[in-house]
Parts: sequence; C-alpha cells; structure tokens
Amino acid sequence: MIHGVSSMSKSSLETQAAQGIAVFDRLAREYDQWFDHHPEIYQAEVETLRRLLPASGDGVEIGAGTGRFALALGAMLGIEPSWPMARIAQAQGLMTVQAVGEHLPLPNGRFDFALLVTVICFVADLPTLLCETGRVLKPGGRIVIGLIDLDTPLGRLYESRRATNPFYRYAHFYTTDQVIDMLLGAGFHQPWTYQAIIDLPGEGPQVDVPIRPGHGEGSFVGLSAIWSPPARMP
Repeated sequence: MIHGVSSMSKSSLETQAAQGIAVFDRLAREYDQWFDHHPEIYQAEVETLRRLLPASGDGVEIGAGTGRFALALGAMLGIEPSWPMARIAQAQGLMTVQAVGEHLPLPNGRFDFALLVTVICFVADLPTLLCETGRVLKPGGRIVIGLIDLDTPLGRLYESRRATNPFYRYAHFYTTDQVIDMLLGAGFHQPWTYQAIIDLPGEGPQVDVPIRPGHGEGSFVGLSAIWSPPARMP
C-alpha cells in the first residue's frame, strides 16, 4: 500500500464506485452544466492538459464523462460507464463505448495517448486501471491524468465536504506524489506535471487562472508519463 492511501477492502471500493456511477447517471446534465458556468476554470484545465499531450496521434479518454475534455483535446474515443453521460458526449460528436476503465474493451497497443481527467478518484481499483491504460497504449505512448491534488487547500476542502457534495460523496482523493508512485509501479516512467492555480470557492469569479510547471501550488494538476511495456521473458 502506498503511504497515505487508505486500505479499504476491494468490495467496499467496488460498492463506492458503483454508487458514484449512479450519481452521474442521475445528475449528468447538472455535471455538464458546470463547464458552462465556470468557463475560465474549464479552459485553464484544458490548457494544463494540452501542454502534456503528444504533438499528434490517436487518443482515448477513459472516464470521458460528457466529452468536454476528449473533444477539446482531440481524443477520438471515449470510454464511459454512465450511459446518460455517454449519451451527452455522443450528441456532441464523440464516439463512446460504455465500459469501466479497469476492463477496457480495446486492443493492445492501439493508442498514442490516453486521457483520464478527474476520474482516478472514482475508480474501484486504480492500479488495475493504470495497467489497463498501459496495455492499450503503444510503447512510448503517453498517459495524461487530470486530478484535484489532495495536498492543496482546494483538495482538502473537497475532502472535508465529501458528505454534502453529490459528485464527490463517493470519491477517494489522492496527492500528486501518490499517483506518481502508482504510475511508476505500473510501468510508466518520466512523469512530469503542470498545475492550474485555482482559487477557493467563494473568493469571487476567477478571470485569470495561472498555469505553471510542476505541482504543489495548483489544486488542478496535469500529470503525464510514458508507457514502457514489460520486457518479454526469453
């Protein structure tokens, strides 16, 4: 177990993930409307992730939601377990497949990059998700993760309000360093990060959202790493 990550049972995590999917089934429209109500933050998150993408290639978003990030960042396919969310993405022009990230119905070595944006906090088995993501990437392909860093004021605020927030009630937040450790353990290497400096809620509308290299200041972190498939036994 990585230091700082709670040791919930697998069945508890699976139940939590299923409950989270049910919330998105019920509140898909409300989720999608958040991006229209917070355009400056959404654009800053997109630009944070864009700096970590390869210059070209085929991409997939795992946990694509309503398609906001896949469509903005050029992913050709979205994987989404919530059918109401996937239906909105399809209406916007994104081809989607209804599935969970731990069991991807995709061939080995198909994609140049994979996006996982604010999704790792909702999955039942993050190590398996990372290994599955690596499986569908080409050697040298890139994973690009967007997360709310638990080790920031906004991350700690979200964690403290989980019980009253319908979307994050069943979430499990991680620090950026924890996710980097898991990526390295799953066979990825050369991690690097960018961060968006997002104000806390209630501090007024944020018109300018700074984007900087690294992590530790910004609550929204873009994290990228390169896939190295395991060497075959002789």
